[in-house]
Amino acid sequence: MTHARPIPQIPWGWRSMWVIAMFDLPTDTPKARRAYARFRKDLLEDGFTMMQYSVYTRHCASIENAKVHAKRMGARVPAEGEVRFLTITDNQFSRITVYVGKKRQATPPPPSQLEFF
Repeated sequence: MTHARPIPQIPWGWRSMWVIAMFDLPTDTPKARRAYARFRKDLLEDGFTMMQYSVYTRHCASIENAKVHAKRMGARVPAEGEVRFLTITDNQFSRITVYVGKKRQATPPPPSQLEFF
């Protein structure tokens, strides 16, 4: 009697993830504006893209990789203001529904990702 081969499970660490950075930084003084611009530039240099004002996203290959990016950017947060990092799976990210005004819009396709391991 032959037994069916078990279906391999994808380890949690291999699931692709999205890091969402949401921030509220002051821009009331020239120094605060420079800190805001520096943080935004750091996000872009780390591979984040703007989803909407003060909300940036980055695709990561695993939860471990997502934690690395969140920790790296968390260390660059200006002294004034607040930044939150949310990590969600690729499947959860794909279920985002976008509303503009009172009309429901189709969710724009996620950016294509190319990563080398």
